Formats: sequence, C-alpha cells, structure tokens
Amino acid sequence: MTHPVLAEGNVAVVTGGASGIGLAAATLLARKGLKVAIADRQGERLDAAAAALSAVAKGGAADILARATDVSRPEDLEALEAEVAARFGGTDLLMNNAGVQPGSAIFGPFANWETVLGVNLMGVIHGCRAFGPKMIARGRPGLIVNTGSKQGITTPPGDPAYNVSKAGVKVFTEALEHELRNTADCKVSARLFIPGFVFTPLAASGRSEKPAGAWTAEQTVDFLLEKLAAGDFYIVCPDNDVSRALDEKRIAWAAGDIIENRPPLSRWHKDYGEAFAAFVAGE
Repeated sequence: MTHPVLAEGNVAVVTGGASGIGLAAATLLARKGLKVAIADRQGERLDAAAAALSAVAKGGAADILARATDVSRPEDLEALEAEVAARFGGTDLLMNNAGVQPGSAIFGPFANWETVLGVNLMGVIHGCRAFGPKMIARGRPGLIVNTGSKQGITTPPGDPAYNVSKAGVKVFTEALEHELRNTADCKVSARLFIPGFVFTPLAASGRSEKPAGAWTAEQTVDFLLEKLAAGDFYIVCPDNDVSRALDEKRIAWAAGDIIENRPPLSRWHKDYGEAFAAFVAGE
C-alpha cells in the first residue's frame, strides 16, 4: 500500500532537492512516475540533479523541473508555485525539505542565525503559504511534508539556531495539520518528517564514507513512504545507532524536564546523568 498522493502522473515539489534526502525523495518519486519539481541553490549540483532525475523519470526531461530558489524569500516560492502550475497543472505533494546547518552559538555571529532561521523555518512557512491555498483549492487529495529534526524536540546543546528552527517547524506543522483538518472540504493533510542520523552533505562534516551508525538518504526516504502509507503524522526515523525505543525515552525525558521541574536540558546536566541512564534502562 502507498499513500494515494504517490500516484503516477501526480506532481511533487521538493525543496532542497539537489542533494541528500531531497534528491533521494525526488528520485524515488520520479521512478514512481510522478512529475517532479526540485528547488535548490543555483549551481552545478542543481543541474546535475536535474539530469539524473530526467534519466529515471518515466517521461524523461518533460517530467522534471529544476529551479534555483531561495526559500527564505517568499516571492521565490510564489514564483515556483506558479511555474509548477503552468507546467504541470498544480501540486499534489509538497516536501519542504531545504535546510542548512552552518553552526551557531548563543552570542555567535548573527548572520548564522538569520541564515538558519530564514531557510529552515521561514522556508517551510513560505512554502506552505505559497502552495497550501492552491493545493486546497484544487479539491484533490494533497500532502505537505515538512522536514523537522530530533534536535527540534530534545534540543541538545551545541547548535541553538538549528534547534530553534526545527522546533519551530514542529510547532508550525502541528498547527498546519490542525488548520487543514478543520478546513471545510479540504483534502490536503500535513506530516512532520523527523530523520535520524543520515549521511548527507549536510551531516557529512568532511567525511567521505558513511559512518556505521548512519542511514543512507535512500533508507530514510523508504521509511518516510512506509509511514506515509500507514498514516503517521510524526514520522520519527531510527538509524543504526538509535532505536525507536531510545528515541521515545529521550523525548519523554525532555518533556519531563518541565513536568518534574528539572533544570533545562537536564540530560546533559552533571547532577542528572545517572538518573537519565537509569530512566533509559527502565529502572
């Protein structure tokens, strides 16, 4: 079984589609017979992705659209939506996947904060606002998938701008799904995609070989499609290091900081290390 939106002839738009999870998703969708539009930064990587997708698409290059897009600019996404509608007739699946992670610190360069929030959070919001109303108006089944992160849920120390951006994606996508399911005659729904440790250019950190603990982008996309078919909203991906059970423990502990009135990020607090280890062990 597959999600009904993933039908041959339907139209998918993937931001951040020139590499990593975005390209893996676009490739799988093209192989399934969907018409695919990818958006990413201008450059050789985008051109190469377009050529690779054209080689596997059932309709060849006629089924592929690749556009240089800055997702932090709403006008770029509005232009992309209009071009997809003109070329393919409209959008059935929107995957807001573009993301950056240049690193950040609380009192570090403000430019990093602007870049991360502009792409990771506002890019998702701009994409939903540009495509969502048009998808609803079509009256057809539609799907919006927003790529979040476990770092937006457990918020580990070390990269606050990234955590804030992905926490925002979680909250926004929850609100979006609530809005969609309470909109009369709306056949569009939303999902929050939460990858685990995935070997992509964003996470490579200079490594050329996949670490043993990481999944490939293709494994992650396969899992996404499996959970779309199952109807999951929160699509929390495991990897070779972290199981679903461990993810659940970490998420529950993070929520417990508020309930138990512990210090924030107590999982990394020197006075709570043993308690967290015991919690994970089920003691």
